[in-house]
Amino acid sequence: MELDFGPAVRDFRDELRDWLAEHLVGEFAEHRGVGGPTDGAAWEARLAWDRELAAGNWLGVGWPQEYGGRGLGLLEEIVFEYEYARANAPYRATGNALDLLGPMLLKMGSEAQRKRFLPLILSVEELWGQGFSEPGAGSDLASVRTRAERDGGGGASVEGTSRPAGVESGGEWVVNGQKVWTSFGIHADWLYVLTRTDPDSRRHKGLTMLLVPADQPGVEIRPIRNLAGQDEFAEVFLADARTDADMVVGEVGQGWRTAMATLGIERGTTLLPQQLTFEREAEALIGLARERGALDDPMLRRRIVDAWISVRIMRTTNLRTIAELIAGRPPGPQATTAKLYASTRHQQLGHLAMELAGPAGQIVGEDYGLDTRQRSFLLSLAETIYGGSSEIQRNIIGEQILGLPKEPRP
Repeated sequence: MELDFGPAVRDFRDELRDWLAEHLVGEFAEHRGVGGPTDGAAWEARLAWDRELAAGNWLGVGWPQEYGGRGLGLLEEIVFEYEYARANAPYRATGNALDLLGPMLLKMGSEAQRKRFLPLILSVEELWGQGFSEPGAGSDLASVRTRAERDGGGGASVEGTSRPAGVESGGEWVVNGQKVWTSFGIHADWLYVLTRTDPDSRRHKGLTMLLVPADQPGVEIRPIRNLAGQDEFAEVFLADARTDADMVVGEVGQGWRTAMATLGIERGTTLLPQQLTFEREAEALIGLARERGALDDPMLRRRIVDAWISVRIMRTTNLRTIAELIAGRPPGPQATTAKLYASTRHQQLGHLAMELAGPAGQIVGEDYGLDTRQRSFLLSLAETIYGGSSEIQRNIIGEQILGLPKEPRP
């Protein structure tokens, strides 16, 4: 796939291409394409690669210069993501903070929070985990039960300071509850945690977003091993965990608005690199089909062509969304459907690849060593759950786009 975003960013694109060609070598080249949102493979190599990117000032190209970024625009950010995926570079180990927390702090954090955390994210000195999902609040995030209470402090917030709205000076928040499916939680130095600060509130009201240090007696992080034999997921137990009173992102009681802003960032342009990965897998599928003679079977040939068409539809959808963002318009309905379509179609692509591989596709290497096709197939099974399950996505499409009646609640 080749895209030209015009002369305005051509110098930036060429600089990035040259840098990647010069630095994506040796051990880094051996890990091309390794990793993903739920793939913890080659963690140390990917972390070293992130530090290489940081040394070249390639992390946070759109973040303001005062926090360590390059201060460039949205178009340069899109070009970076596209060229990075085109080079098949390792998935960034710091993706959680770069793609989610950092933009959230830039949009809704205090100045003190931005100065404290953003430079250390870009220098790969602090890693972050997302404390959203709970055992009883996965896709139904509004059912969060993890609670936070104020302990000590006093005095009203002073106008003109960087303290978050509604936060008094001094004291701490005491957090109790459990989070689950925290991606790369075992590596996290900090967690951004959605909590219920009003015990009498229900659903979306009375929630607050807190930044909580992970290295303390009140935080226990246990890894969860997935089907691919990796432990990038974790469950987090919070028992009187503490964080300073000013570690509120946004306003006290308005955590739902903050969380939705974060998920909106996640569902923006981050599907572009994923789509390029799916295109490579589709090309590999066609190569495997030729090798196995599957193209002679009209039923298999039809399914292979359908898989090829699906990744082209993903490309068109992403390009429409990017064009709208560049033009300063809110993304259209296709952006809402993109996650649902990509996750379901990728699963179908994986099933077909394993079917074409035949019995060899069920044989793993020593110590449960999986090849690229096997790992992609197993990890794709979670794609219709994380980031909003397919059932939730269909409800959103039905209610907010098609105008259908809302699903009845008990």
